[in-house]
Amino acid sequence: MSGQVNGRMNGQVNDVGFSVVICAYTEKRWDDVHAAVASVRNQRHAPAEIIVVVDHNPALYARLQRSLTGVTVVENREGRGLSGGKNTGVAVARGDVVAFLDDDAVAAPGWLEAFARHYDDPAVAGVGGLTLPMWPGSTPSSELISAPVPETTGTRPGWFPEEFDWTVGCTYRGMRPGPIRNLMGGNASFRREMFPVAGGFSTGIGRSFHKRPLGCEETEFCIRLRQRSPKSELVYDDQAVIWHRVPPERARFSYFRERCYAEGLSKALVTQSVGSQDGLASERAHALKTLPRGAVKGLGDAFRGEPAGIGRAAAITVGLAWTAWGYGVGLGAARLQARRERRALARGRNRARGRTRGRPGGEGVA
Repeated sequence: MSGQVNGRMNGQVNDVGFSVVICAYTEKRWDDVHAAVASVRNQRHAPAEIIVVVDHNPALYARLQRSLTGVTVVENREGRGLSGGKNTGVAVARGDVVAFLDDDAVAAPGWLEAFARHYDDPAVAGVGGLTLPMWPGSTPSSELISAPVPETTGTRPGWFPEEFDWTVGCTYRGMRPGPIRNLMGGNASFRREMFPVAGGFSTGIGRSFHKRPLGCEETEFCIRLRQRSPKSELVYDDQAVIWHRVPPERARFSYFRERCYAEGLSKALVTQSVGSQDGLASERAHALKTLPRGAVKGLGDAFRGEPAGIGRAAAITVGLAWTAWGYGVGLGAARLQARRERRALARGRNRARGRTRGRPGGEGVA
């Protein structure tokens, strides 16, 4: 990429230098990755650099190195999964701000420009944006490589409630521009200087080789960042727009249920790390206010002649129940593991005391 890492490019007034990190893992998203890179190259606020991190896939790494000229392509240096890939991208980055874009998403031309406006405020540690779904039937990625803005975004299933768009990695109904607890990981940016403060993304949380669609690595990171830097702010700006592809299998009710359950499991891990008060603050408000309103609206739509409204109301009820179920199971498993670790530690201490008492002159030493 041309331009200075911390300088002005293309006559930009704001001199924030962005390192854009895209994490890739499968050849099945070959066109998606190239469309994502093309959309970053098409930014009005040109990035300082684009970094593609390949997650333990040597064949894909070699292919992308050959095909993506002017892009830094590196292999994940940590454990398999999204957290390790993001940490690797941060370690390689040289820009003032590190921005993350999903490998199956494309950014609007003003994406980085919208982020940059907020970094004039030194209190702002991170900025996230609006993620819109590209449902099945949307513009194919092969066409987005040459024209990164989709002409069509497909058709949302009638039963799919907007309150649960987070299940497909998108902004959900109830999010409002302004200060926010946590950003969504596929459309987020952070000052690079904040990563040593927060400690990076936890490799024990989020997407990895696990069969379940876990998440929340960015949630845990954002909460931990705010706990360690209380004066720092995170901001959601709906002018920083990306479109995120939803494959057909993720537009099915079976995936919806599975993703809700996995989110509950993930939230249990988050609360074990950062505490339930911070870890569930936004979720309580969403469950107690936004979801009941959505269910009532769905029933009202059905009463006014839209049968799919009943499906949306039912999906909200099932989604909340499955998420709560996953959280309960995850919390129980975490507590059981903690008890096992305490018992193992106690047994180790007892064995150490026994060895001490058995040594000459060791009688009575504790």
